Amino acid sequence: MTPAATLFDLSGKSAVVTGASRGIGEAIARRLAEHGADVVVSSRKIDACETVAASINDA
Repeated sequence: MTPAATLFDLSGKSAVVTGASRGIGEAIARRLAEHGADVVVSSRKIDACETVAASINDA
């Protein structure tokens, strides 16, 4: 675990990210997941959300 990861541990936390299908929302969802949060992605575009969620789960 990197030093930043130990300071920003979100294990056991949940986050809902709206607008997560691209851009800043997607980047935030990815970073929250990297730090251990369970992330729910939300957007008006279901296909894009499924793509982002699958890619986060595969990482």
